[in-house]
Amino acid sequence: MVLKVFFPSCCSLADSGILIGRWISEQNSAVILAVVHFPFIPVQVKQYLGEIQRVTKVNVSVLGSWSNSKQEKEESLSEFLEDLGTIFSHEPWIQISKEGDSKFWSCSTLQKHSKNPQEEEIILVYYDQRKVMLSHLHPPLDTAGQRAEDASKLSAIFDTVARSRVLFMTDRYDEGPIKLTHWQSDGVEASIIVELMKQASVPACMLLTSVLSLVSGICRSRVLKFWPLSFLWSKLSTCEQLGHRLQHLQVISSNKKAQNQTQLMRKANIFVSLLIDVALGILLMSWLYRKNRIGHLADTLIPVADHVAEELQDLLQWLMGAPAGLKMNRALDQVLGRFFLYHIHLWISYIHLLSPFIEMILWYVGLSACLGLTVALCILSDIIALLTFHIYCFYVYGARLYCLKIYGLSSLWRLFRGKKWNVLRQRVDSCSYDLDQV
Repeated sequence: MVLKVFFPSCCSLADSGILIGRWISEQNSAVILAVVHFPFIPVQVKQYLGEIQRVTKVNVSVLGSWSNSKQEKEESLSEFLEDLGTIFSHEPWIQISKEGDSKFWSCSTLQKHSKNPQEEEIILVYYDQRKVMLSHLHPPLDTAGQRAEDASKLSAIFDTVARSRVLFMTDRYDEGPIKLTHWQSDGVEASIIVELMKQASVPACMLLTSVLSLVSGICRSRVLKFWPLSFLWSKLSTCEQLGHRLQHLQVISSNKKAQNQTQLMRKANIFVSLLIDVALGILLMSWLYRKNRIGHLADTLIPVADHVAEELQDLLQWLMGAPAGLKMNRALDQVLGRFFLYHIHLWISYIHLLSPFIEMILWYVGLSACLGLTVALCILSDIIALLTFHIYCFYVYGARLYCLKIYGLSSLWRLFRGKKWNVLRQRVDSCSYDLDQV
């Protein structure tokens, strides 16, 4: 005959103990409801089960033993578990064990009082106790007359779990002689919070999707296409990163079902990368706000800026003289040198003017790390670009002068070869110059 054992998946990690549940003789099946841990007093367990039977009207009893040892199974423990069958007399005595890190379980029955013990085929069925408890598949509690008829149906399993609500009211924080493991072992309040979070997840995702759609619509509007905003949006890496982050959040919070496995993997990859990015950003933020590191960073910023300015001034003074013994155009050197020195003077004055607010700026910039490490790095990149803007100006001025110089040399080279640039046809044509033109 086939023996069916319904075992809750929440008890798979429970410590060794005894199995309590209901034996359904019509189905030759056992419904495990909880695991009682060692140590315990058998008399107290029997009294507790008697109270449960009186309140729930469910024939709850000790059905067997559960062994979950991280090491190899000891003989003393196995003998002790077998001896429990004599204290709690139940036929058959179910023994379920899990040894070490193995994924396979062993389930057997022990029949001591039977004269002709027969080997039974055992089917171990795992069920989610929380889902069964919260489902509406069990019959109503007022249909007591139909319980005998439904005993041969699967609804008897749901009915057993639903009527054992009192058994799930105790958790591991209760100070009592009996410690149980079931779907609410971590606390009834924790289960309520989980259910509330699940109920609030759908409207929260809808609200997040609507907010992101509104923000993305504003970003795509014509307001950002005007010159100052469009220029800043294209030049600042923070704006680019925020645009990518909005796209990622829209993909994650979208309620559209993935069409294929590729889209599902893409959404999962985006979610994992976003989660890791935010976690690293929070770690960076926690590091910055400890031991007043932002204040130390703000105090070292001004001396570093002064040192860079002094080095640039020394370099310009060297170029304005005779660098490496080369004789330069002194008038041009003086004009360009003083022009660049004036830029450095403006930059240093600007930095010293902002020095009282640098710590506050860095403090607010540090808060951006909660959006992710990449956002914080982009803001740092933009800050460095703004602090070194004068060096970028030097590059632009030098590049412009270099282009003008190359353009003038190329024109002189064409003049030397007797050619000229035809503006109308956009090509170089031959031309004969007389002495006065040359």
